[in-house]
Amino acid sequence: MKRSASLFQRALPALAAVLMLSAASVPALAQSSDAVFDRIKSKGVITLGYRETSIPFSYLNEERKPIGYAIDLCHQVVEGVRQRLQMPALKTEYVAVNPQNRIALVANGTVDLECGSTVNTLGRQTQVDFSSPHFISTTRLLVKRSGGIKEVEDLRGKAVALPINTTPERLIKAIIESKKLNVRVVPVRDNAEGFLALSTGRVDAFSTDDILLFGLRKSAPNPSEYEVVGRQLSFDPYGLMLQKNATVFLSLINATIARGVRSGELRKSYEQWFEPLQVPMSADLAAAFKLAALPD
Repeated sequence: MKRSASLFQRALPALAAVLMLSAASVPALAQSSDAVFDRIKSKGVITLGYRETSIPFSYLNEERKPIGYAIDLCHQVVEGVRQRLQMPALKTEYVAVNPQNRIALVANGTVDLECGSTVNTLGRQTQVDFSSPHFISTTRLLVKRSGGIKEVEDLRGKAVALPINTTPERLIKAIIESKKLNVRVVPVRDNAEGFLALSTGRVDAFSTDDILLFGLRKSAPNPSEYEVVGRQLSFDPYGLMLQKNATVFLSLINATIARGVRSGELRKSYEQWFEPLQVPMSADLAAAFKLAALPD
């Protein structure tokens, strides 16, 4: 309990900063619409961006339909939009996104709301806006148990797969460079390609957000052959991503998250999607939920 309390206390400053950045875009109550709301209303459609293999946040089921923790949260937002615009017949369309195009598709309005596993960073905030955090992750490694790899430093003389244009890619490359490790970097487009490279022996490790690694291990034909290893290398708050300056839309999204926390529905959703992966809620995420649960 003492360790959890300590983690909670250490997480508060960083979490508060993330939420303050989100709150900076909250509009005055008098504002009733914005560019995204106007676009949704004129089209009669809200477009959600989804990931194909970001288990358990956003991925395709056996019927090739998007499901997951972030998808469920986005569906709650859609219901809020229906009520706000008084459009019960509002349709939902889905667009597949990946780490290379997700920001561009949100920024140019092709996607109204990205429902995936995107980390809120200061750099990305110059192009798009983010909701309050719905998950906190960290960068680690997925390896074969037989490989003897426990930390990034153990990759010396080996190969690692890194997803292009992601926070883990920049982080792991920086560690390799700063410690002058002789590591071969294999760029991959997404999680599925990263796991394929690992499972077929093209690389010795795949690095990305640890929760995504747990999802890949769970869905592997032989999960016991793999393990998620290494110290926590980052603090990565996930947010739903939307076009910049859509202040009314952002307020509705954050209100949906706040009410979900206060009602207990968001915790129930967490349990549904993460307990099968044997990933208990972290002190960081518990703190994020407390800070996000603003009153109406």
